[in-house]
Amino acid sequence: MAATTSAGAAIDELEELRRALEVERAKRAEERELAIAERERLAAERDRLVAERDHLRQSYEQLRLELELLRRRIFVAKAERVDTQQLELEFAEKLAALDRLAGTERSEGSDGGEPRGGRGKAKPRGRRSLAKAPFEEVKIEITDAEFERLVTEGKAERVNVEPSYKLAWQRGGMRKLVITRWKYRVTGSDGEVALETAPMPAELLPRSLAAPSMLAHIACAKHCMGTPLYRLEDRFAREGCPLDRGTMCRWLDDVGGSLGATIVEAMKRDAIETAFCIATDATGIGVQPERSSDRKRRPVRRGYYFVLIADRDHVIFEYTPRETSEFVRSMLAGFKGYVQADAKSVYDSLFAPADDREPPSEVGCWAHARRKFWESAAAKNVAGREGVARIGRIFELDESWRSKPPSEIGRLRREHLKVHIEAFFEWAEAEYAKVEGQRGSLRSALGYVVRQRAPLMRMLEDGRLSLDNNRSERELRRIALNRKDSLFVGSDQHAQSAGALLTLIASARLHGLDPDAYLRDVIRAVPHWPRDRYLELSPKYWARTRARLDAAELAMELGPLTVPPPEPPDATQQAPST
Repeated sequence: MAATTSAGAAIDELEELRRALEVERAKRAEERELAIAERERLAAERDRLVAERDHLRQSYEQLRLELELLRRRIFVAKAERVDTQQLELEFAEKLAALDRLAGTERSEGSDGGEPRGGRGKAKPRGRRSLAKAPFEEVKIEITDAEFERLVTEGKAERVNVEPSYKLAWQRGGMRKLVITRWKYRVTGSDGEVALETAPMPAELLPRSLAAPSMLAHIACAKHCMGTPLYRLEDRFAREGCPLDRGTMCRWLDDVGGSLGATIVEAMKRDAIETAFCIATDATGIGVQPERSSDRKRRPVRRGYYFVLIADRDHVIFEYTPRETSEFVRSMLAGFKGYVQADAKSVYDSLFAPADDREPPSEVGCWAHARRKFWESAAAKNVAGREGVARIGRIFELDESWRSKPPSEIGRLRREHLKVHIEAFFEWAEAEYAKVEGQRGSLRSALGYVVRQRAPLMRMLEDGRLSLDNNRSERELRRIALNRKDSLFVGSDQHAQSAGALLTLIASARLHGLDPDAYLRDVIRAVPHWPRDRYLELSPKYWARTRARLDAAELAMELGPLTVPPPEPPDATQQAPST
């Protein structure tokens, strides 16, 4: 009985221990689950903190690059200057490999000194000589009192003079043009006597106070030299002939409108019909708000100037109140050649295929592509610096062939430059895949060239095409410089008139003409010229047209002008320049 009791107690104790073990196991399992859940929570928190840290590091790096770029823009020259020697050292192996692949490797000892183009820095030649300058001389004789006393005493003598030259300025000023028209006493068949006055010859602005030379001077001062009309008003008042700016503004409006509807319109038609490549770009201009009946002040609105450079024939400024795709299509309607522009969205519809027209071919701008890489390189981004180095080599090679004929340039580009360009785009696409999800100047630069690959490679098709569109930006500087002083134009009509004058001035300078003299001559000639021959008065043909005019008649501010017969068609149809 006792044995049975002890065995039952042992079994009860064992059962109790088993239950205690189960409870402990359940407790340990629960603690393990809690530990696993806590570990997972901590791991998730760690991952979140790591991601937040990486995001903060990326944001910090982005801000550092932007700060570096802003610091460079503020305290360093604004030009896109890069230490090319440092880039050569930094990417020497990659550039050398590309040169070997393209067959443009450098010879020994060619790493320094003169660039590939063969145009080294000009050697200083000292002070400019003015001895043969075609200016009126004003002589000043300088003597020394002590030496003059010795000459008088016979102890010294004058031997020779030592001339030197300075530039001085004296007022040229206005001239009074006296127009004497004869009066005639005429006796009719019936014996009646009448007085008649010789009629006034044809003028661009009849009854205007200003002669052609005065109109040309004001137009060039305003649109060529960038002098605002209020400064001209002050200058003329000091010279003794008060002339208010409102009068001058109306003169410029009338002259620009007349020349725009005649000569400039003929230049536009010629550009659309004959140009091989038209380079274009745009910039904004302030336009004075119109007066309203409620007399409330309104902000200055914004208009836009487009510049069209048709080969080396014409430079045309077009004004539009709104920068739209419709205006771009109408501006270049009928043109089927090449159009070089940046990648702005307003040009997209121009190059899009259409059933009713053949779109022109888009040519990209390598300077725009380089500018975006330069911003990244200025912030010390390695990929940005490599992009600048690669594009720099492309420009360097093309510069070395610039003196050759277009057919030879095209062949050399396809033979040697194409390898560099294809390697550049392969590198750009690989780098873009790394930073596609990031913000910053590097992604912007790489994305630009990846999207613009076809237009940027189009210059391989013809040697007459340029790598960059910098010439358009140089012409638009005329607008940018005028914005500093003039602030805005009076109206859309004034802007169109100013665009016509800017067109003639820029085209005159393109063809080596003095804008002041050219405007004076065409203002004198337009009233006498046949309507279907206005293209002969454009800067492209003016030198040949002027040689056929009577020089004495043209020199007169007013009077008859003999118009020569038209030249044969072959004489005015020239091959487009490059």
